Amino acid sequence: MISKSKLIDATAVRAMLLCMHRIRQFEEAAGQALKDGHVRGSVHQYSGEEAIATGICHHLHAHDFVSSYHRGHGHAIAKGVSPARMMCELFGRADGTSGGKGGSMHIADFSKGMLGANGVVPDGVTIAVGAAHAIKMQKRPEIVVAFFGDGAMNRGPLFEAFNWAKLFDLPVLFVCEDNGYSVTLKTKDFTAGPPFIERAASFGIPTQSINGNDVVTVANAAGPLVDTIRQGSGPQFLHATTYRWYGHLAHDKGLYRDPAEVLAAREDDCIRHAESWLLQQGANAQELASIAKQADEEIQRAVKDALAAPFPDAATAWQDVQDIGSPSWA
Repeated sequence: MISKSKLIDATAVRAMLLCMHRIRQFEEAAGQALKDGHVRGSVHQYSGEEAIATGICHHLHAHDFVSSYHRGHGHAIAKGVSPARMMCELFGRADGTSGGKGGSMHIADFSKGMLGANGVVPDGVTIAVGAAHAIKMQKRPEIVVAFFGDGAMNRGPLFEAFNWAKLFDLPVLFVCEDNGYSVTLKTKDFTAGPPFIERAASFGIPTQSINGNDVVTVANAAGPLVDTIRQGSGPQFLHATTYRWYGHLAHDKGLYRDPAEVLAAREDDCIRHAESWLLQQGANAQELASIAKQADEEIQRAVKDALAAPFPDAATAWQDVQDIGSPSWA
């Protein structure tokens, strides 16, 4: 995970393919676990969008930070958070990333630079900007990547974050994962004005739009952006088009979408694109199958271990709870 601006090579793509398979298998297992009753709450699957988190996090250092939103499993895995501990978190077990108390929408692991997923749109972005400001004030070398969906582009706090980040030239990369839908509505149907990149550009933030379903394209675009932010350029905005394979939630059947549209998106599979790229570079089918098998076995083991892991002790419900006392006006 060392930053590099040179073009991505086959060794890097193999590593990114494994990461994408790991995310895909985790999301498939998480969705099934929800249906089987092992997971309470919600699961927002990242299936189909794996190339974005993978291609960007490939360039991040261990001490860099990422912030996420409700569809955050892929970002966490790409940043190096343990899928096994994440699965325990979804299952509400003591070995989870937050002791089993956060669940799917609150995956966080500060030791890996994962500031947390967030169910409030787009509060993960404002958290990222706060972290970036702290980094700049302390003259530290890290950067922050703020992932958010296209629905966030219609939320006021996002523009406040853009303004603050540019005003103080903070080390943050804004990444809009545009899957075309905000819950059950097509985002374009309730978004006025010019395209998203022009909204970011209006704050003086350099912008770029790419195909988010091609991990090579994502990684080649992200490398120079990460480097220029490290060098003190201030914020950058990356708009990545993609598509979520499933509904907004794992139990959402997505009946508001045209089946032909979903089928076409599945044909435009980021994992398939990466495999095709590697085959063109001399890889063989057996090697690619071995990569997929490695990820599948890892996630199957994570599910098995999560089912066997203990639940938190009841006393832990009182831990990690903020208590600032009575309001001053009382």
